[in-house]
Amino acid sequence: MTDTAAPDLRICRADYHHSVHADALVFLLDAYARDTAGGGKPLSEFVKTHLVEELAARPQAFSVLAFDGAQPVGLVNCIEGFSTFACRPLVNAHDVVVLASHRGRRVGAQMLALVGEIARERGACKLTLEVLQGNRSAITLYERIGFAGYQLDPALGQAQFLQKWLA
Repeated sequence: MTDTAAPDLRICRADYHHSVHADALVFLLDAYARDTAGGGKPLSEFVKTHLVEELAARPQAFSVLAFDGAQPVGLVNCIEGFSTFACRPLVNAHDVVVLASHRGRRVGAQMLALVGEIARERGACKLTLEVLQGNRSAITLYERIGFAGYQLDPALGQAQFLQKWLA
């Protein structure tokens, strides 16, 4: 893939009540879920049916979409959190999706630039995201646009992202 932007690329904030945006969001998240970087399994029918309405019900959530013409090619789902140390909001880019056909064309960088604008409008102090260690192309993108590992004291090392599923 070339390292140039797609000429017909349009980046926009998703409108959860717009059917084209809602369908694009589910399509792209399902594509990500099916990819090895997303777990390799499709979204459940429950998620496909309810995700957009659940995001719309949460004022702390927003999404950014990328379209190449009419084709949805990228998605970033974001959830606002809160930094107690800064006493300001932060925005976590929870899902960053670019279809394989459009990787290496600066789609992710352009979507994350809009995420940054929206985060600043919300008064956020920082953006956060998680990435698998083996996803070198994503890490390269994130570092190129200013993301870095999180640490408070170098002697204690970088923060790790952990999870615990609840029943």
